[in-house]
Amino acid sequence: MPETPDLEVYVLALRARVVGEALRDLRIAHPFLLRTAVPSPAAAVGRAVLSVDRMGKRVVLTLERGIFLAVHLMIAGRLHWAEPRASLPRGRALAAFDFDNGTLILTEAGKKRRASLHVLEGVEALQALDVGGLEVIGSGLDEFVVALSRENHTLKRALTDPAILSGIGNAYSDEILHRARLSPLAQTRSLVSWEMAQLHEATVSVLEEWIEKLRLEVGDGFPTRVTAFRAGMAVHGRYGQPCPSCGTAVQRIRYAENEADYCPRCQTGGRLLADRALSRLLKADWPRTIDELEVRQGTKPKS
Repeated sequence: MPETPDLEVYVLALRARVVGEALRDLRIAHPFLLRTAVPSPAAAVGRAVLSVDRMGKRVVLTLERGIFLAVHLMIAGRLHWAEPRASLPRGRALAAFDFDNGTLILTEAGKKRRASLHVLEGVEALQALDVGGLEVIGSGLDEFVVALSRENHTLKRALTDPAILSGIGNAYSDEILHRARLSPLAQTRSLVSWEMAQLHEATVSVLEEWIEKLRLEVGDGFPTRVTAFRAGMAVHGRYGQPCPSCGTAVQRIRYAENEADYCPRCQTGGRLLADRALSRLLKADWPRTIDELEVRQGTKPKS
């Protein structure tokens, strides 16, 4: 799922292309995409784009006379910039937003259709979509502590809950926790003050650094490679590969449709976190520490 860094780069690219341009047509290829009935999509046609912004994991186009187009890409949705009145790619195209200078195309890979478009009238209608998560970039430590401490959750869940923090998902939560040297299963209310400060600093720095990396990568173009797996990431998507900080093989735990990747030496004091499926299967044979795992794998001599 595109997260804050990718979405911010989308926003920058769209601002350069559509702000001040009138929306000439809105072609919706799959009716399920539209999640609102009033106003109709026709209400947006002919109106100029005043601004493009990010709200959580949504890209929001503000049009004249109080009309908003809010797009949520979910996991597999992507945005593309093409020539004016471009044809829609068969099978995966969901909608096209036509401007005089080009066409913004929304696609979604796979068979599941989760991406959404809300056509809204008035600021209050737009704000109703905001679940209230804190925008960490620009936030103070006190705000961050309050947000994370309202309820007791694992850090992995707290970082990725849009009602707690805005715009962070599976990929960058792994990177943030590695930077902060904290376990994904540590409880929010168990953190001492210096750990909370370290987590806040890591969250801000990871997001800002990746926004800048992706901005420089795209330049004046339009983002074409939006992915959760990027060269240069420390742990996310790098199961079995060496941690860039200590060289230990990156480990993972799987749950639901996601996984958490982590370094056991940097983040959990050498302890292996229990994978719900594999640890239950192996039971007593499940290694408890990275040292035990390395001995079993033959990558570390027995002491």
